[in-house]
Amino acid sequence: MKTIRDFDGFTSRYQFDFDLCSAPKGYAQIDTSQDASYFGIWANPDLLIVATYCEGDITVRIAESDAEFVAEIREIKRWNEDNGHRFSGIDGMCNETLIDRFEALGLGDLLH
Repeated sequence: MKTIRDFDGFTSRYQFDFDLCSAPKGYAQIDTSQDASYFGIWANPDLLIVATYCEGDITVRIAESDAEFVAEIREIKRWNEDNGHRFSGIDGMCNETLIDRFEALGLGDLLH
């Protein structure tokens, strides 16, 4: 898994929601009880990318295989639950292509 870290103190999660990691660009939101204007997680099942924004810190994890991507998503779920946060699931953004891809990866049980 390749990890890229950056910082941008002049943005918010909404730039990711509506531009950088939007559904038209192939991203779904990973919903947790931590979601706020300063925190969010997005996943692109075609590019095998998980992006996290937290108070200006940006972390992009790029999986080398479908299995590694699936393990990363399941680890996000486990970590949140183990640390007292609700994992609401993957928001397919009402995008059938995204939903179908997550289902094909075996992550259909996490869609909401």
